[in-house]
Amino acid sequence: MTGYDAIVVGARCAGSPTAMLLARKGYRVLLVDRAGFPSDTLSTHAIHAPGIAALRRWGLLDAVTATGCPPLSTYRFDFGYFSLEGAPPPVGGGSEGYAPRRYLLDRILVEAAAAAGAEVRERFSVQELVMEDGAVVGIRGHDAGGAPVVERARVVIGADGRNSRVARAVGAEEYLTKPRLEYGYYTYWRDLPVDGFTSVIRPGRAWGAFPTNDGLTLVVVGWPYAEAQAYKADVERNYLDTFELAPWFAERVRGATRVAPFNGGAVTGFLRTPYGPGWALVGDAGYTKDPVTAQGMSDAFRDAELCAAALDDALAGRRPFDEAMAAYHRTRDEHVLPMYEFTAQLAAMAPPPPELAQLLAAASGNRTAMDDFAGVFAGTVSPAAFFAPDNVGRILAGAGAPLAAVGG
Repeated sequence: MTGYDAIVVGARCAGSPTAMLLARKGYRVLLVDRAGFPSDTLSTHAIHAPGIAALRRWGLLDAVTATGCPPLSTYRFDFGYFSLEGAPPPVGGGSEGYAPRRYLLDRILVEAAAAAGAEVRERFSVQELVMEDGAVVGIRGHDAGGAPVVERARVVIGADGRNSRVARAVGAEEYLTKPRLEYGYYTYWRDLPVDGFTSVIRPGRAWGAFPTNDGLTLVVVGWPYAEAQAYKADVERNYLDTFELAPWFAERVRGATRVAPFNGGAVTGFLRTPYGPGWALVGDAGYTKDPVTAQGMSDAFRDAELCAAALDDALAGRRPFDEAMAAYHRTRDEHVLPMYEFTAQLAAMAPPPPELAQLLAAASGNRTAMDDFAGVFAGTVSPAAFFAPDNVGRILAGAGAPLAAVGG
């Protein structure tokens, strides 16, 4: 006997929205997570405009802004010899991003899932999937008190991160894998003013900074992964010394106070086939890339909507499961592949080829070009569109520069 229409494993920024959206459709949903909420998690937690548009559609943006998290209205990129500063073209009613702390955001998402009618079980440990005739039909685990539990469902959704137990159990195929490209550490600072989403990019080094809750600023510093051991040998010294590559920023940091330990690491990039008999994947469980472009949370929200819509079609009998989920898979990849490749190029931290450096220098001072480049980073402008030959030609012509071939 099937107990639930869907069981969602993982209740953070991919799982809770998926559970919420399915529950709002009237499905019986169980949402489980090994954590209790509120709780923090490893995350630089910036949400760009597409993710904010999702929160707005779901009626949750007001709850996020009520935490006191300031908007990220402008994006600044300091390349040393020139800077770009712009506002991303709007999407879904706005262009601002936000960077709410995860212990605040995730609680809002979990509570929204519960309010929609999903059953939420915190501190629930999933041990394995229940399989019958080659299909997933449920989960086996332990509740908060340690008692063994078996629950069944028409579909089990893995929203349990890049090291997904669900993905491993079903042998989800990985493709287009990328090695670890950069190693980053972040921490929080008090009395460190920054203008919106600020990135400083130098050959072999980069950092990003943006304001978050409680008057704090998050700053993440990345080095090439090949230098990870040297970075980890003295994290604080290496982290602080990196700022000397931009004296204006180093001076601000010297006037600020660090209020948290360092946290960070490195990740491989991959896409996974996100469905199979009785199962689906959303968020980092299905697709992970380097965090340098801070796309993970917006991606998770998009996946939640795409996956929930496909499952609604399948569970309601409007389309066969495989057909509905294949469309989810195809649409997801169409959305993510240009940004996936762009992110890998940035994360490699190699000096830009002359043609790219020429293009970005030509964009400096060009309001439309700067806004569009901010949109590339924020996910409101496709890298393929920005680096298209006709757009490159317009930017270079506006600066009086000769046409160059630039790969996106």
